Amino acid sequence: MPRTPAAVISAVLVTLTIVLAIIGPPIWGEAAERIDAAAILQGASAAHPLGTDNLGRDLLARVLVAGRFSLLLALAATLIGAFLGVILGALPSVLGRRGARFVTGTVNALVAFPGLLLAMFTAVVAGLGARGAVLGIGVAIAPSFARLTQTLAASVAGADFVQAARMLGVPRRRVLARHVLPNIAEPLILNLAQALGGALLGLAGMSFLGLGVQPPQFDWGRLLFDGFARFYVSPEVALGPAAAIALAGIGFNLLGDSLARRAARTAVQGKPERPDAPVARDEPAEGAVLDVRDLTVTFPGGVTPVRELSLTVRPGEIVGLVGESGSGKSLTAAAVGDLVPYPGTVTYARLRLDGRDMAAMTRQELGTGLAMVFQDPMASLNPALRVGGQLAEVALVHQGAGRAEARQRAVDRLGHVHLPDPEKQARRHPHELSGGMRQRAVIAMGLMGSPKLIIADEPTTALDVTVQRQILKLLREVSEETGAATLFISHDIAVVGELCDRVVVMYAGRVVEELPVADLADGAKHPYTRALIASLPDMDTDRDRPLASIPGTQPAPADIGSGCAFAARCALATARCSTDRPLLEMYGKGHHVACWEAS
Repeated sequence: MPRTPAAVISAVLVTLTIVLAIIGPPIWGEAAERIDAAAILQGASAAHPLGTDNLGRDLLARVLVAGRFSLLLALAATLIGAFLGVILGALPSVLGRRGARFVTGTVNALVAFPGLLLAMFTAVVAGLGARGAVLGIGVAIAPSFARLTQTLAASVAGADFVQAARMLGVPRRRVLARHVLPNIAEPLILNLAQALGGALLGLAGMSFLGLGVQPPQFDWGRLLFDGFARFYVSPEVALGPAAAIALAGIGFNLLGDSLARRAARTAVQGKPERPDAPVARDEPAEGAVLDVRDLTVTFPGGVTPVRELSLTVRPGEIVGLVGESGSGKSLTAAAVGDLVPYPGTVTYARLRLDGRDMAAMTRQELGTGLAMVFQDPMASLNPALRVGGQLAEVALVHQGAGRAEARQRAVDRLGHVHLPDPEKQARRHPHELSGGMRQRAVIAMGLMGSPKLIIADEPTTALDVTVQRQILKLLREVSEETGAATLFISHDIAVVGELCDRVVVMYAGRVVEELPVADLADGAKHPYTRALIASLPDMDTDRDRPLASIPGTQPAPADIGSGCAFAARCALATARCSTDRPLLEMYGKGHHVACWEAS
């Protein structure tokens, strides 16, 4: 948890509340129940700092003892509310359309209904006393949990892995239990702390109104109810339980807020236990536009698709990031661009753009200093808007330009990427352009600012060979003219070899080799890199023989063991490869390899 004043205060208050709940009854329980007829209804004194009640019992002792009962009741109410809310919020994902609409409408109505009135109504129906109050507060908490669950479930329901499960015919309940709920558990758990603070205050209010705890039981709210009648004569008898309620409620609410803020930080600095390479990593790479050290992307359940990745890209340099599908290339790009989808978490030792920590950069600075070109230009272009207007929006939002100036710059950028008649193309919608023209428009969008770094994530995959060559040539021209560093991501090592200056090869989330592109064909040392090159046919390939391929499949991120991830598919693997992971060692000038058998 970050060491902010709110976090420190919440930690102190919550710790004191929990400690009091544990030690209160054993230490002060006897004093809280001791009846003294000679000390009935006394005010504050040395013997009784908060006075006594109508039976002469010490109120300070009763406040200290009541902490356990108050906390247990609040915890029970919170768990009831969370259980009911999660079920209610998850039902739309399981029911049919009509049932989902009915449940959603019910949740909306309950959220709009005042929580205290709902709690009071439930408590009256269930019966006065601690049980009715707990049930009432639990029912009052449930709508907020239901709304949160419903919102989070809807955000996850559109994910590719959920759609794939549905296409495979996985039952809705199983989709909900295995794919949806595990991915939304974290914010729900974080919300429990704030809900517990609200439950403490709500139960105290119920007891104060006479609808909660009844004698001879007592909680802080009951003590406040008993002391309020004497407030104008002996205010201390009411201030004691009131202070306990306020401090405990504030503590849990601040704790929930601090935990939520902590969880919202998807980029947390901190070095992993074991770096990938023994080279000097503490010093920033001098002159590098992009400087990444020990980048790791994790998802709930211990799934880590990117592991301790380090790379640099210098001005005017094009670095290719290559590997099979699922090796972590696109997630690396998303992590650099702060686009990792929820509930992914990004950690790193260093992530700098042009010498500046990217976590400290504003959205406007990132929007002008970093440009991203994706595989599908239709996913980057709004089909309802004209191309020129979308490009102009970049200048309007990030550069504060006027409309006329922004539009003129959009036309200029479209011409810069060799779109014919850019004025005409700016007035068109994306569907009116060909695939190659749309990709050029997306590159032009990235050039609307003055990007220091261009990340191109498989920008030519969906294009035919002729257009692909044109886009590659354009990327090279842009890099040379603007001096921007380029990170080019592809699964096609032939394309990378044609365009890039340096190649970084990924396998199972890790960098296994890094080398100059001039050494790619004959100087690759890692068996995986060699296998990728061997799988590319050329004019001399014997067409009577089967194409070379890599046996087996890449392990899933959750199934990677302690040894080399490529060992099961490698013809050179030894027993050591299965147990010990090789580090990324320097092999030559600008050449690093992570392999025990590199030669």
